[in-house]
Parts: sequence; structure tokens; C-alpha cells
Amino acid sequence: MEKIASFTIDHIKLEPGVYVSRTDSVGNSIVTTFDIRMTAPNREPVMNTAEMHAMEHLGATFLRNHKDFGSKIVYFGPMGCRTGFYLLLAGEYTSAQVVPLLTEMYEFIRDFQGDIPGACPKDCGNYLDMNLPMANWLARRFLENTLYSIDQAHLVYPE
Repeated sequence: MEKIASFTIDHIKLEPGVYVSRTDSVGNSIVTTFDIRMTAPNREPVMNTAEMHAMEHLGATFLRNHKDFGSKIVYFGPMGCRTGFYLLLAGEYTSAQVVPLLTEMYEFIRDFQGDIPGACPKDCGNYLDMNLPMANWLARRFLENTLYSIDQAHLVYPE
């Protein structure tokens, strides 16, 4: 069986950044999948599920309500390895084109206080597993260490 594309990326060289993971044709449309890598795989601690879950709820809510991109959001959710998130957008985009959107989203997560959208038993299957203070902290860390000073090396997968 052939390796899937995401398993062919050299995770030893991979750094936090925003990468186009793949583009797929779906009918007459293109869907772009982004790898939003928040931690260095196998070199930094992975994120815990509680903060990732809070970030997922906040990020998905922000993205689906975005004035320009809301109608283009296909999916936003965590990677199983807990080193980042996937964002799927309808249309063909480069990593550089989504950095402003992701910067807005992470600033929203960094600054969010109050009740997390959808964090109640009626709306979520694991509503108690949320950690907003850590989500705020991780968003700030990603903004300061990656998004605010992102360069080409963190927008294209390493060779």
C-alpha cells in the first residue's frame, strides 16, 4: 500500500508554519488543505486535547462567521498527532494568501474570554474537555513565534 501524501513530509525537518498540504479536485471545484503546524513534530511537546478542543470550537466559529472566507470554509480541526490543525478551503490558495486570515483567527483565540461557543452538553460530545487559558496562551505563542514573522521557509514544506 502506498503512503498517503501527509506521511511523505519529513517531520524531522518540519517547523511550525502554514503549509499547503494538498489541493484536490472535487467535481468542478478545487479544495485546498492547509497544514497549520503549531509545534515542531517530535521535538516539542504536543498540545493537550483540552486546549486543542477549545481552539477547535473558537477557530471553527470564527472561520465560519468570517465576512470574506465564511462561505469557503470546508473544515477546520485538529491533527491526530496534536501538533496543529487542518484547514480546508473551497478554492485554490497559497499559504501566504491565508496567513492574514489565520492571524485574525489566532488573535481572536488569543483574546477570547467568556463561554466557548458550543461548550455545553447539548452542543458537544465532550464539552468538559476544554482549557481556554491554555488555548489563549498557545494562540499567543503561535502568533508571536510564527505568524507575525513568517517567512518563505515556513510557508513551503521542507525538502
